[in-house]
Amino acid sequence: MKIDHLKLLVTVLLLAVAAAHAQQAETFDIATFQPPNGWKKQSKPGVVIFVTSNEQKGSYAMITLYESGTSTGNAKTDFDADWAEFIAGQFGVKGKPQIEPVEKKDGWDVVSGGAAFENEMGPSAVLLSTYSGFGTTFSSAAIFNSQDTLPAIEAFASSIRLKKPDPRKQLNANAENLQPQTIDNQSGSQPSIITRHFWKQTQNRRDIGGYAGYSSNTYQFNGNSTYKFSRVTFQNYTPKYYLENEEGTYKITGNRITITPKKAIFSSHKSKKEDPPIKSGNLGLAVVEYSFEFMDLHNNGRWSLLLSPVGGIETKRDGGFSFMLNGEERKTYSYSAVNANGELVP
Repeated sequence: MKIDHLKLLVTVLLLAVAAAHAQQAETFDIATFQPPNGWKKQSKPGVVIFVTSNEQKGSYAMITLYESGTSTGNAKTDFDADWAEFIAGQFGVKGKPQIEPVEKKDGWDVVSGGAAFENEMGPSAVLLSTYSGFGTTFSSAAIFNSQDTLPAIEAFASSIRLKKPDPRKQLNANAENLQPQTIDNQSGSQPSIITRHFWKQTQNRRDIGGYAGYSSNTYQFNGNSTYKFSRVTFQNYTPKYYLENEEGTYKITGNRITITPKKAIFSSHKSKKEDPPIKSGNLGLAVVEYSFEFMDLHNNGRWSLLLSPVGGIETKRDGGFSFMLNGEERKTYSYSAVNANGELVP
């Protein structure tokens, strides 16, 4: 499928703060909107998702609203951070977005952009709109593979209204130097990398029915210079689970960390992770050196650990690169700080 009207749709999505005419509006975070008729709604921490699909036509679409965060004070920087986390990070979109000029809507600076990409459903398109102003940023995204869903996407976008935050919050935000931050790690000491204890990267996959599965990587760095790494891959067809578990030691020198695995195994399971393995075995052990940094991409107190393999080569452990910063793809893996339950933590 060729996305012939990508630029047109981006322009339409810029109307996202226009007056809403729907009678039965819903509210999420600072946004009020009219949900698309007949689409399934999913509510998760920090997001609201609407999905639809037509199995006969092989079409699907998904609209996502993300909770608001603290703006950097620059709309383009806010957009780049959102694209890196929500689009490149979560959906593995590697292409650079086609970005429209900044537009002003009801006091908000709006940056929208989109890209065509390939997934399990074939050629698709993704669009992201980020609204910045009043010390706050808010984003919405649409992913689709058929122009049949454009009227519903357009209607949803035009129904959105954003509530302006308390002016006192804006003053507090403006009083701070809100730029993407890195943790002071001049000594390269271990406590900085084990501050959050767990670091997780998850990518979702979607097909005709909407949700197809996910792949999740998690690091646990301990204070005694040992680490554990795990990968969980889930898919709708059998075998449903593929698991990897690795453990070893790490060494930090300045802003570089060398990971030395001592043991690595894999297993596949029919229906549940607890099922007896259909297949299992040992994995190769590869020592990898990364440069690392910590960044609060959205200035909301949620830190990411950025691991960049020295030499710029993708690792078998971490998978393919999908991280973008300031509109540029980086040979970097982005891991979010999570607790023992895999939930994002401040």
